[in-house]
Amino acid sequence: MKLKYFFPTLIVMLAMLASCEKDDEKTFLDGLRVSKSYVALDSIGTPVKVKVSAAANWAFEKAFTKITDNGDGTKDTTKVETPDWLTIDIVSGPAGDTEITFSGSATTESHDAELKIISGGKAQIINVIQTVSKQELPLSTCADVIAGPESKTYRVKGAVAKIANTTYGNWYLKDETGEVYVYGTLDAKGATKNFLSLGLEVGDIVTVEGPKTVYNGTVELVDVTVVDIEKSLIKVDSLSVNEALPIEGGLVTAYLTNKTGNYSVEIPEDAEDWLIIKTFDEKSMTFRALSNAGGDRSTTVTFKTTQDGKTYTSQVDIAQKGAIVECSIADFLAAPVGDTQYRLTGVITKVAKATYGNVYIADYSGETYVYGIGAKGDFEAAGLKEGDVVTLVGKRAAYMESPQMGGGQLESSISVTQVSIEDFLTKEDSNDTYYMVTGTVDEIANPTYGNLYLKDGDTRLYVYGCYPGWGATGDARKECLATKDIAVGDKLTVIGVKSTYNDTPQLKNGIYFSHEKAGGEE
Repeated sequence: MKLKYFFPTLIVMLAMLASCEKDDEKTFLDGLRVSKSYVALDSIGTPVKVKVSAAANWAFEKAFTKITDNGDGTKDTTKVETPDWLTIDIVSGPAGDTEITFSGSATTESHDAELKIISGGKAQIINVIQTVSKQELPLSTCADVIAGPESKTYRVKGAVAKIANTTYGNWYLKDETGEVYVYGTLDAKGATKNFLSLGLEVGDIVTVEGPKTVYNGTVELVDVTVVDIEKSLIKVDSLSVNEALPIEGGLVTAYLTNKTGNYSVEIPEDAEDWLIIKTFDEKSMTFRALSNAGGDRSTTVTFKTTQDGKTYTSQVDIAQKGAIVECSIADFLAAPVGDTQYRLTGVITKVAKATYGNVYIADYSGETYVYGIGAKGDFEAAGLKEGDVVTLVGKRAAYMESPQMGGGQLESSISVTQVSIEDFLTKEDSNDTYYMVTGTVDEIANPTYGNLYLKDGDTRLYVYGCYPGWGATGDARKECLATKDIAVGDKLTVIGVKSTYNDTPQLKNGIYFSHEKAGGEE
């Protein structure tokens, strides 16, 4: 065994020399496997070969009804392994490797069937379709698709690099020339929302056909038809740890199914300084994550194996928790997109979509969009609304180069009650209860700190401080009126608490929310 290091990625080559007994054990790690889980026959029924690898005797399940006319007015009904339109030369066999051939008769109608192979209490599904004759598209590369015109239909062959959605079948197809996004995958019957029936996994070699489109700069193949699936010879079955590793570091083991006896692993360059290989063998590899002094981080580790000139891959994501950075919204907006977790506190200035908690929040330094607070329905369940003060933890994200907080989680909130000036004056003094009031600026007593009088009808309220936003301290509290061009006659909305000074009720430490110029401009 050798350890080789190449820049920019780390490659570990494992050359496994085993006895015949160990080879057999390795071949049947899963007990039953097929080289193709998806067989596509053309309209003339051209044969397609599939290898069955079994640790015990195997056979196709008799699940299809066959009716035989006896010629005397009677008919016999029996169960057979395959439908009438399909022929398989071998329908059962002993332990070991067996190559079987699927074929069919010429047809003008499309057919499909789901076959099941049983061996030693385990089962494998093979989907078979036969399509009517049509002109076969030439095979294109990912680079051809990226450079080609929109609306054209392409046939592309590549590996499943990553699966984004298992309902609609959204995933990434990658070959040696590039990568394209598959937005929607049809099942064997041409239906949508049945992606799991195809049995596709990361690393499988797949041939698909579909039209090209471009959405927000991303090249996509839409609602593709799967022409062929070649199962990967390497697979990450599971990880020993299902959640992110702790800040102080730790170990995580990837358990593998490997059908060739050798493999390599690639750790991206940006993770080489914190993720190292501790131990490995033909069935597993253990990684050590070092202590994390920064924010959350993650990486995608790729396992590769090669056979008959073809490279097969499987990927797994490894994540580690990091410290939470508490900062102003301005500092958050200046930070790079990444996995670091940030804690922001601000006022909800606008609710874009309550169902998902898509909102805008602002503090004294700026405003940011939050793409979702918690899961669907969490925002409404918490009773949050415009004007409330929230503390959120999430990542610095972006959409079409527009910064936003992604995956926001609610840590705490302060409910703000909107009242009239008259009602506010009746409230008890409290430093913990916040109100939102609106009135016309009647007089400015101190322009530097924003001490002013608001008037609503004949009722007047003294506002002791109008600061530019939540969290302002020191000099950041000054000159809000001048910065936002607030003058006598403007309509102003502020948030604050009720207090009394020299027997005069007031709104203390007012937080600017919005204002409207006397002429009607906000």
